[in-house]
Amino acid sequence: MIGYGEAAILGLLQGLTEFLPVSSSGHLVLAQTILGINEPMLIFDTFLHLGTLIAVFVVFWRDIWQIIRHPISKQFALFVVATIPVGIMGLLLENIFEAHLMTVFSVCLALIVTGILLWISDRFHGNKTIKDLSFKNALLIGAFQGVAVIPGLSRSGSTIFGSLFCGLDRQNAAKFSFILSIPAILGACGKQLIDLASSPAGLSMEFSYIIGVAVAAVAGYLAIRFFIRLISKGKLKYFSIYCWLIAVIGLINLAVK
Repeated sequence: MIGYGEAAILGLLQGLTEFLPVSSSGHLVLAQTILGINEPMLIFDTFLHLGTLIAVFVVFWRDIWQIIRHPISKQFALFVVATIPVGIMGLLLENIFEAHLMTVFSVCLALIVTGILLWISDRFHGNKTIKDLSFKNALLIGAFQGVAVIPGLSRSGSTIFGSLFCGLDRQNAAKFSFILSIPAILGACGKQLIDLASSPAGLSMEFSYIIGVAVAAVAGYLAIRFFIRLISKGKLKYFSIYCWLIAVIGLINLAVK
């Protein structure tokens, strides 16, 4: 059973790190190790991701509504095309990555890669809007999001790198990345819930889950607002330094054990 305090801490980490480009999965692995949580966390992690979805809908509800209202449009098609790679990679590779890369060592290596991508991202200065993207661009950005199923490789960091590489300006890169997270998170949560419902243990929910979801939603909202302001100033290198620092701390912790 997860305590209320632990649920709040993990919800805070999920909300902040899902949208700040520092890898939510990597931080949850490290945090669970530090807190000594050894029990399966699949149900709780699923609820935390749903909490972060609330934050995306609150911040971008106007853009999301416009996309939904015009299903026969290039912008809608771009999001559909960008979702294809993560769907394929998630189905084919997620179990493999979770089985072999859900370790502190592999997470630390992935955080180092995330830092490199963010450092390079500050060098891009595009001027495209989302509607200016080609479908080939959308596939490439989606592929970056798909690779981010690797624990420790930031989903938002990878997709923003891909978006900036394809020429999007910083505001649209952030918007495309965050809205693109909706089908990815919904798909992952749906798959997890189906797996859990068909398992012998079934689905069960504790009050601590509600605490985690609420904290994740509020923290996610603040993280999105903060990140949008920061990315426009070309300050992604600060997140690079943070990722490298956390990776070094994690590797040192492994070495001294």
